[in-house]
Amino acid sequence: MPRELYVYYRVATRDADALRLAVSAMHDRLRHAHPGLQTRLLRRADALSGEDTWMETYAAPAPIDVPDASGVGDELRARIEREAAAWQHLRTGPRHTEVFEPCA
Repeated sequence: MPRELYVYYRVATRDADALRLAVSAMHDRLRHAHPGLQTRLLRRADALSGEDTWMETYAAPAPIDVPDASGVGDELRARIEREAAAWQHLRTGPRHTEVFEPCA
């Protein structure tokens, strides 16, 4: 089954536009370098706290960096984290990464 990544973190509402641009550019680079990679950027707004929760998702229907595995492999996961370091100043806390495998 193909592995998928779900990455979430908090961002001040005032930095939403800058974050959207940074992550969109990162996703464009990753999809160009890894054909078949599917990316999404989601946001859960929380006007009361002044911080929103953002989530990036990564999926690949076929193996990208490990010939005998499927989905998002360790090398691609490491590249995602390296790319995300460029805009870490926009986050108000750490990135949390979860790996899931479809079961149905």
